[in-house]
Amino acid sequence: MTVAAAGRAAARPRARFTARAAVLAVIVVALLFYLLVPLKAYLAQRSTLDRLDRQVEQLQHQNAQLEAQVRRLNDPRYVEQRARECLGMVRPGEISFIVVPKGGSPAPPTC
Repeated sequence: MTVAAAGRAAARPRARFTARAAVLAVIVVALLFYLLVPLKAYLAQRSTLDRLDRQVEQLQHQNAQLEAQVRRLNDPRYVEQRARECLGMVRPGEISFIVVPKGGSPAPPTC
């Protein structure tokens, strides 16, 4: 290293902590804390929105199933089939037979 280069390195002022830097640091920290509260609220609302979106999808699926069930229950053939299977009902003049297995009592209907 030459003498001129050593002189320039020694003559360069060191960075020091000034009052202006302290005020700037306080302002930056204050802004970070000021932005932290809305950011936290935003993230909580996003989480709530995602949960509600999933709940809406689930309810729409359940609604579609219930609408299909309503359509089935409005069909007289389906109602008759369920009445025969579940309640053991027969039309006038028909004879109902229940097949009893060899081991004992008949299995109850799965209605």
